[in-house]
Amino acid sequence: MMKKSLLHMMMAGLMFAAHAGWAAPPDEIVSTASDQHSVAVTIYNDNLALVKDARRIRLARDSNQLAWREVSAQMRPETAQLRNLTNPDGFRLQEQNFDFDLLTPEKLLEKYVGREVVVVRTNPATGAETRETATVLASNGGVVLKFADRIETGVPGRLAFPGVPDTLRDRPTLVIALLNQTAGQQNLELSYLTGGLSWRADYVAELNAGDDRLDLNGWVTLTNQSGAAYPHARLQLVAGDVNRVREARPMSGNAMTMAAKAADAAEMQQESLFEYHLYTLQRPTTLAENQTKQVALMSAGRVPVRKEFLLEGANYYYSGQHGDLGQKIKVGVFVEFDNKGGGLGVPLPKGIVRVYKKDGQGNAQFVGEDRIDHTPKNETVRLKLGEAFDLTADRKQTAFQKLAGTSRYNYVFESAYEIVLKNAKAEAVTVTVREPMPGDWAMVSESQPHTKAASGTAEWKVRVPAEGKTTLSYRVRVRY
Repeated sequence: MMKKSLLHMMMAGLMFAAHAGWAAPPDEIVSTASDQHSVAVTIYNDNLALVKDARRIRLARDSNQLAWREVSAQMRPETAQLRNLTNPDGFRLQEQNFDFDLLTPEKLLEKYVGREVVVVRTNPATGAETRETATVLASNGGVVLKFADRIETGVPGRLAFPGVPDTLRDRPTLVIALLNQTAGQQNLELSYLTGGLSWRADYVAELNAGDDRLDLNGWVTLTNQSGAAYPHARLQLVAGDVNRVREARPMSGNAMTMAAKAADAAEMQQESLFEYHLYTLQRPTTLAENQTKQVALMSAGRVPVRKEFLLEGANYYYSGQHGDLGQKIKVGVFVEFDNKGGGLGVPLPKGIVRVYKKDGQGNAQFVGEDRIDHTPKNETVRLKLGEAFDLTADRKQTAFQKLAGTSRYNYVFESAYEIVLKNAKAEAVTVTVREPMPGDWAMVSESQPHTKAASGTAEWKVRVPAEGKTTLSYRVRVRY
């Protein structure tokens, strides 16, 4: 009951302050979003954005105190730069303050600790109001008021405040003291870096029935949790890993609720920027506060795909005696394609690729996802979709012998292995068996020839018949 009464009192105080004519200080020039004639937002991958807010504002000659409202609540004020595009000569900044202590009932009461307020009580029978002045002694966990003859807590009624402190704003505001040589309307541009704006790439791919083609659509997912809106903004996105100096103590913020909204499909034009890639949306878009929005990035159809079943080993069992190394080992499923031709051949920003395939009734079913890094054109995109249900492997060490060595630097081991690949599918498959070989190694014998995929890797392409099995055996000598 006390908390409810306190909230009612404080809300009434806000209403009283508004009716009392609360506004910016009388010598302040206030600029709101209604003065804005353009805004440009460049968003980077790592929760960073560059905002350029252009407004038309009437300035006085010489000294001006400008309150630039509706800036990002996560602005980095040390990066703010204000320019006069109309009359740059004689335009000089003197001081700026970022007021982000926002007006709430709790904050207002906190600012009035040690100051006087008016307690308004209403007689429930007659409706008559009585007013009494009191000093706020404390506001932590409740209000403590000192009257002329007593101290009370949880006072019924409501509190009326004579005004709102200048530093307590209803919206984040950058207050700038400046000198201006020419009076009249000026075109000003405020640029600053801010957190709370981020983007990522999301891709949706659909495999055909034969798993040898896919259709790929890329989307840019934008999230605005900066505490400000950016209406009809010119939007650009930078893909790449931009180096940033990290703050010693990161600022914390409250979690915000996001509303998802899909934008109309619109291709984005890309270009090189320094050692990164810049994507520009070809029309203005609105980034509403606390909103997630998707914008079309790219589209490609019937992209050739290579599918691979992969069984990978480990190098630890080449230097010791182990025997059984695993039963019913899962075989990984990968798909890969080249980023060139057929609507591709463009830089792909890092993100998650989600892959679907239609079932027998024509319904698209989710079959796996993987994350890709920034991928230049002509590079290969490789995705792990999961583990094959119908393919398994049994692996065991069939022989082990130390041929030489008395210390850790001159050991020579020879060991033999057997891998049984089983296929429960109705069609034959080829499984890639990839074994990491430690030290200086040489293949002594094998049931089928290997290829040397890298200096420390042996690789076999093993054909496994439908509803059958194939055994791969090999003997290897390694020297440490």
